[in-house]
Amino acid sequence: MASKTPTTAQLKYLRLGRFQPGGKLPIFDPNGQQISKTVIRSCLKKGWVKTWFENPIKPDWLVCKLTEEGLRVIDKHTDRH
Repeated sequence: MASKTPTTAQLKYLRLGRFQPGGKLPIFDPNGQQISKTVIRSCLKKGWVKTWFENPIKPDWLVCKLTEEGLRVIDKHTDRH
């Protein structure tokens, strides 16, 4: 069974959508670096995010948004950096 405790990278990613309209998560971090597809896929697998839409121009980009479970994970781990 997969752990429900997020890694630091997963939690940083999830937090990026916390106060965005609809919980939309970015494809790039605040420094302009593309967020690891491994991190995004692991969050998808755990149910913390779901795909929002497919980008016809960049079909390999995973455009996601937070789920209710993702919000709970963020709230539960507010003390982690």
